[in-house]
Amino acid sequence: MHSKSLCLLVLLSLVTVGPLKADNKRQLRYSGPKRQEYKLTARASEIDPKAKEHPEIDFVFEAKGKVQDLEHAVVDTRVKPRGKLVIWLMGYNSQLFDRLSSYGLHAIQVHYANRWFSKICREQPVGETCRGNVRLEAATGEDFSDQVEIPKPDGMKERALQFVKWLAKKNPQGKWDYYLTPDGKDLRWEDVIMAGSSHGSTTAARFAKHQKVGRVVMFCGPRDQLQNWQSLPSATPNNRYFGFSHVLDGGWTADHYCRSWELIGLHEFGPIVNVDQAKPPYGNTRRLITDFDVKKNTRRAHSSVVPGGNAGKDAKGKYIHEDVWKYLFTHPIEKTGKPVPMDPGCNKNQRES
Repeated sequence: MHSKSLCLLVLLSLVTVGPLKADNKRQLRYSGPKRQEYKLTARASEIDPKAKEHPEIDFVFEAKGKVQDLEHAVVDTRVKPRGKLVIWLMGYNSQLFDRLSSYGLHAIQVHYANRWFSKICREQPVGETCRGNVRLEAATGEDFSDQVEIPKPDGMKERALQFVKWLAKKNPQGKWDYYLTPDGKDLRWEDVIMAGSSHGSTTAARFAKHQKVGRVVMFCGPRDQLQNWQSLPSATPNNRYFGFSHVLDGGWTADHYCRSWELIGLHEFGPIVNVDQAKPPYGNTRRLITDFDVKKNTRRAHSSVVPGGNAGKDAKGKYIHEDVWKYLFTHPIEKTGKPVPMDPGCNKNQRES
């Protein structure tokens, strides 16, 4: 081969392969002598001056003298980092965040325009796309719905980006900049875990249909039983969705969760597993349930699957689902259970029932 041609081929290979190798070598390491768990808070309205209130959906920065737009973050630099950022879409749960940091995860809870749920899409029967479109607009700040007007600075996506940029400056020890793209204009969504409970888990799943993310963790959800977005093609591979519910939760007894799980396609990765009768890795399934005794209290059942006062405890007062929580957030996504048929007893056409 001619020497000039050979040189050209070498240069082309360097241009083509070089960036990929550099990206593959991207590693997250903490430095400095002060290793600890960092808990940080900041108001969304102070981080981004473009953020604004939406009183039409009861979304404000202060109410009755109390701050409403406080955002939370946690990272523990004593723990080997996994290089994954959890974005939590419900109210701050300090016990959950302590566990996330102990797993080697970064975690943030963002304040975004999510107070619309009981105020719009109230027609009977509700349109098949109404709530799903509002969720997507609230998550992205893009125009997906004619029911609300949520601009980019007030959507979850931009609030999360601005918060991580703020954290990168205020807490350099936590290496938050790892989750920013090189130009700083977006998050590295492949390294993001979308998570939430109830309303939050439903929006997390809806967003993941639109935006490819690293994982989705759905506590007591998703619902939206009269919507059709669960069966849409997913930007996020189906094996990255994980769900956990109590069997006395009204969303479970009414087939809301089993419907969403099957429409998303989670039956392709194993059967529903009762975690109280099994051990991790639960057959590598994506669908987990519990039936621990909640004294027939359906309200308790709904919130019992996350750390807190309603969660299950043993005789010594220790949580019984520690292994489950760690599994949901850290189980390798490539390890899956074997496909099983859809459950004919799960009502997936609730609009006609």
